[in-house]
Amino acid sequence: MDRKLDPSRDDLPLMANTSHILVKHYALDLDVDFESQIMEGSIVLFFESENRCRKRSSSTEETCQSESSEARTVRMPEPCHVPGTSTRTFSSKTGYSDFVICGKGEKDTSGKDGNHDNWEQASGISSSKYCCDTGNHGSEDFVLVLDCCDLSVLKVEEVDVAAVPGIEKFTRSPKLTVVSELRNQIVRELVTLPADRWREQLDYFARCSQAPGCGELLFDTDTWSLQIRKRGAQTATDFPHAVRIRYRTNAQGRSVTWTSDQSGRPCVYTMGSPINNRALFPCQEPPVAMSTWQATVRAAASFVVLMSGEHSAKPTQLQEGCSSWHYYVTMPMPASTFTIAVGSWTEMKPETCSSNDLAAERRSFSPSDADFGCVGVCCHVDYPCRFQNASAAIQEIIPHRVFAPVCLQGACQETLLPLVPLCLSAAHSVLGTHPFSRLDILIVPANFPSLGMASPHIIFLSQSTLIGRSHLCGTRLCHEIAHAWFGLAIGARDWTEEWLSEGFATHLEDVFWAKAQQLAPHEAREQQELRACLRWRRLQDEVRSSPEEMQVLRYLLVPVLVSAGIMYWSIRQRLNLCLATRAPCKGTDLAAESSLGTSIYVQHPYMLCLRTYGIKPNKEKTGFVSDSGSSVIKHGLNPEKVFMQVHYLKGYFLLRFLARRLGDDTYFSFLRKFVHTFHGQLILSQDFLQMLLENIPEEKGLELSVESIFQDWLESSGIPQPLQTERQAGAECGLVRQVGVEVEKWNRVSRRPRKRKRRGTEEVFEKLLPDQLVLLLEHLLEQKTLNPRTLQRLERTYHLPQQDAEVRHRWCELIVKHKYTKAYKNVERFLQEDQAMGIYLYGELMLSEDARQQQLARRCFELTKGQMDMCSAQVVAEMLF
Repeated sequence: MDRKLDPSRDDLPLMANTSHILVKHYALDLDVDFESQIMEGSIVLFFESENRCRKRSSSTEETCQSESSEARTVRMPEPCHVPGTSTRTFSSKTGYSDFVICGKGEKDTSGKDGNHDNWEQASGISSSKYCCDTGNHGSEDFVLVLDCCDLSVLKVEEVDVAAVPGIEKFTRSPKLTVVSELRNQIVRELVTLPADRWREQLDYFARCSQAPGCGELLFDTDTWSLQIRKRGAQTATDFPHAVRIRYRTNAQGRSVTWTSDQSGRPCVYTMGSPINNRALFPCQEPPVAMSTWQATVRAAASFVVLMSGEHSAKPTQLQEGCSSWHYYVTMPMPASTFTIAVGSWTEMKPETCSSNDLAAERRSFSPSDADFGCVGVCCHVDYPCRFQNASAAIQEIIPHRVFAPVCLQGACQETLLPLVPLCLSAAHSVLGTHPFSRLDILIVPANFPSLGMASPHIIFLSQSTLIGRSHLCGTRLCHEIAHAWFGLAIGARDWTEEWLSEGFATHLEDVFWAKAQQLAPHEAREQQELRACLRWRRLQDEVRSSPEEMQVLRYLLVPVLVSAGIMYWSIRQRLNLCLATRAPCKGTDLAAESSLGTSIYVQHPYMLCLRTYGIKPNKEKTGFVSDSGSSVIKHGLNPEKVFMQVHYLKGYFLLRFLARRLGDDTYFSFLRKFVHTFHGQLILSQDFLQMLLENIPEEKGLELSVESIFQDWLESSGIPQPLQTERQAGAECGLVRQVGVEVEKWNRVSRRPRKRKRRGTEEVFEKLLPDQLVLLLEHLLEQKTLNPRTLQRLERTYHLPQQDAEVRHRWCELIVKHKYTKAYKNVERFLQEDQAMGIYLYGELMLSEDARQQQLARRCFELTKGQMDMCSAQVVAEMLF
């Protein structure tokens, strides 16, 4: 899997000009066609231009800064005047059956790449020409740039929101005579309605999305973007603030996967990474583009549509054989978090309802029930926030549903269903208020490339979590539930700081799971130490086998004064920044060109050499962002990055280090305070670290500083020195020592001659926990030889083919290493049914240089490659051919 890094192929561009204009709301209207494997329809985008965004943002920041953490006042919703005319409110039965999907009968003028345009494509015109700035450039028009790929755009038009009945209430200046200014004013007022008018806002968003067009807009597409302009609109303020895009997806589009479920029935779902949702709908992908959305999706009546949404939608029958589903979200989040899944899913219900489940249903809240302003002030933009709802704060178990193919009903009822209320309650006991009002859990098809994925109001789980005991299912469920707080309610301002999501979720999954099991404190510590041991081993493996540049948790922009002692080259090349008479700092990128004597920014993962020269990192910036807001995600398209765990593991060990230094009570008390302060916002590493160090007793913060943590943990590749020191000095826990004893027993068994021994000398093996079994098998993998007799006894002793996927993965590694042919069927089954974890095994089979094993690998790949996700298929193909 080792290959040379190539920025031109590995880095993911974010093209949207978010510094100029921001999407505040998306209204999707789509038809799902399984026969052609496309989604077709329209999306209406409602915008707010840069000047107004900045004013509101600075106002919010000033409000938060003026409030001390000790004395928070109650913020009541802004007063609103309810119009005399009644407004239609949304329910799950809203169907929009009268919405016309244009483009179905239109001529397809796309090129071979599937992109469409109505903009003159002169060979000398660059798409970036129009998106450098929002200012007036003479006769040059402002260009809206959206992230977009693998889509066929059919038509782009301005929406005549002024034609909506009753919309005049949003016109502050009746004297406006320019119709385009009137339309933009209506949208500006609509997107800034206070939280207590959220139903009215959603209703008018829906009405506006159905309004007629009032003029086509010019557009062009390239590999990664859709560019739109209106003749004569020279600034973002003048540009239409409501735009409808009619489009269709591509069957091979990288944001969605068309496949079959475990029952053989067709389904489609969003993958989440690496390109997020830009091949599902044109959008602004940078996290700073926080928006709400609503979506109406039509499909055949036999299908169930699941989506990120605040209510448990029910279908509305439109015509015979066709149903419509409607979802909405009122909490602004990045467009990348939007998720949809359509298939013949069956809701799995427990055979008997527990008292906890009934209590959860009785304490079910929607935004309309909320008594907002009861708990305290929030520092995010105004929306119906559960953290301001005193009733929601005590809701331990939010309403939840589980969906899966009918063939997995037994496994769901036995393994998953009993765990959901336990894990939700455990999470609440640690972090408090659930950020989202409800939760759907879907068991996704076998080709899903990971064990789980969390999105607002919905979690995807791999079928691999259902096999074996409840341990893997419980820990993975806890991990994804933790993302509701870290990754969704609190997001990273820069995607390169993945540790702010994955590190927190990995650390919290152990804490949640211990509480879900109701372990005694000493038992919880033992199990957590055992998992720390396993993760330490994985981190060491990752560091040995991955490029140093991909081991850094935070890519920095370092301001460097260009002088005669520093040479630089073009931004378009991957080059070294050289200091006079010194060895070059290898692996750096110039993030911007500069003239002599001015500051440039260098994206640099190796910071020690820069500190030698007294250069301090700028913690406010973690990647180059152009004046327009476009940027690049380092290694975002590298197929190997999907399978790396460095950000999970190093982030986990940093948080574990801090919790141990401060003490669990102090640390988790702070964490609840941090969640309450930063929910609904985007953060950088320094936001967390600065608040942490400001809120802990001075004696516990000795030798800790933001600078030292940045240097030791975030900005350096390899193993952090404090972690290295801790692992060398730390004593093994009892569960780890017990595994060591069992390993010695198996080594003795393997060394014994084949002749029969007396019964008194037979080894007696202890029963082990799943994590202990993983550690045992990892130790046995280090043995040079294990004879078939030992492997057979190992299999029978622990019933290895029936264990969870983590255990079976190590068992398959042992089979491959020692060419245990009798168990090759276990490897074949694993590669086909546990695709999320089988990638590494393909490499082991090929590296063995055993003809039979290589044939097994190629045979399994031929059986699964048609269903395998693109990244996995690409990596495996490189191994096999």
